[in-house]
Amino acid sequence: MSHEAEIRQFVVTAFAPDIPVDQLPADLDLLDTGIVDSLGLLRLIAWVGDRYHIPIEDQDISPLQFSSVTSIAAFVEGARSLV
Repeated sequence: MSHEAEIRQFVVTAFAPDIPVDQLPADLDLLDTGIVDSLGLLRLIAWVGDRYHIPIEDQDISPLQFSSVTSIAAFVEGARSLV
């Protein structure tokens, strides 16, 4: 399963169970739409760190990097290339 597919599945399961996984656009802004709120953002960041073994405390992160499935996948790829 690709990073985008795993991230999309987590977002739907954790934050939007009423949206079918295949209907969540990868570029949908999760923050602006309210699917993920500020506490959800912290949960999402923690999940990404745990799931992909990324030491989040060592990363320079911003909410923009977690605003969509596509941006989260790009963050994961970039962070994993540094590890």
